[in-house]
Amino acid sequence: MELQSALTLFGVFGLLMVLGVPIAFAIGIASVVTFTLFMTFDQSVYITAQQMASGLDSFTLLAIPFFILAGNIMNRGGIALRLIEFAKVLGGRLPGSLAHCNVLANMMFGSISGSAVASAAAVGGVMAPLQKKEGYDPAYSAAVNIASCPTGLLIPPSTTFIVYSLITNGTSIAALFVAGYVPGILMGLGLMLVAGIIAKKRGYPVAPRPSLREVLHKTADAVLPLGLIVIVMGGIIGGVFTATEASAAAVVYTLLLALVVYREIGVKDLPGIILESAVTTSIVLLMIGCSIAMSKVMAFADIPYTISDILLGLSENPLVLLLVINLALLVVGTFMDMTPALLIFTPIFLPVVKDLGMDPVHFGVMMTFNLCIGICTPPVGSALFVGCSVGNVSIGKVLKPLLPFYAVLAAMLLLVTFVPALSLTLPRLLLGY
Repeated sequence: MELQSALTLFGVFGLLMVLGVPIAFAIGIASVVTFTLFMTFDQSVYITAQQMASGLDSFTLLAIPFFILAGNIMNRGGIALRLIEFAKVLGGRLPGSLAHCNVLANMMFGSISGSAVASAAAVGGVMAPLQKKEGYDPAYSAAVNIASCPTGLLIPPSTTFIVYSLITNGTSIAALFVAGYVPGILMGLGLMLVAGIIAKKRGYPVAPRPSLREVLHKTADAVLPLGLIVIVMGGIIGGVFTATEASAAAVVYTLLLALVVYREIGVKDLPGIILESAVTTSIVLLMIGCSIAMSKVMAFADIPYTISDILLGLSENPLVLLLVINLALLVVGTFMDMTPALLIFTPIFLPVVKDLGMDPVHFGVMMTFNLCIGICTPPVGSALFVGCSVGNVSIGKVLKPLLPFYAVLAAMLLLVTFVPALSLTLPRLLLGY
């Protein structure tokens, strides 16, 4: 029965995806159809709806709309521009300095906004014209922006880790947040290495040395935006507030910056920003609700344990199994958004890695890193589409320049997978995890 359930669930889901049905509806319909193997149609619809509603009834999930709202306020409040100017100070003397600025700005803005797409749009929209003016190949510039915009999904605060904590029944959000720092920074440094080699080879210019006054001015401008990370992470690590309370504090802080300090937006702009955030939140939560229902179907039919037995039967070597899981997730990431992929495949692979002795925090970082690559790849990578749009280049033209960046991302993924200390040292030092 387990095999029949798995074939029905993933077969219906795959068919609906091929037909172009929105992913949330495809997940929900596949869940209803699979439940009908065990009960009547009316019962399956009722239970699916019940699971969606109960799954979303979570205090932890309140952090998502707050972080989305904070990100939108920052995007409209002029914070991206200040971080880009600060990134120019940090990366200005390296070969192809504007490419390095792009990566650094994505690391900073992405970590604050928690959105790869918002980062690709905000940072790429500013950097693409500057790089074109300096003689950079637009396809190369777009590739740098696309590959680096997901770095902020690893560097906290990250809504992805909040979702993962919910799925795994309470894996420490604080530990996940702290664990993402080193892998996220490694991702950025790896991309900067490739960007620097290509820039040196092509003879892209190095920015002129800034004056001390300019350095101090741009650094001072970035202090308040970066202060959000100190408030959020300091509060969580210090036990002052939970991740959900930290997200509400982030909204208050960004509002003060945008309305009072920088005055880039006015009170009249708030309804539009709130509406935009509500729409984004509704999309995310619909996907989460439907994916939770699918997870319950899989648990009901013992699908995760069936797949776990199959994987453990393939090999007893942990290295081989982790490679298989990574390859499977890389394939999944090419056609599925990060949130539903986490919600569907975490319950499948988590029992396997636990049997291998892998820490859930380490697995969460590895899985997030893996799926970050997926949003940069065709055919449905959201960061790929946004990056090409703001860079004004076609997907066909940007794929070749992306190949060396894909290679370094894959290398960094293997490093994060097989060196647990990269993810677990900071949580152990700072939190006693």
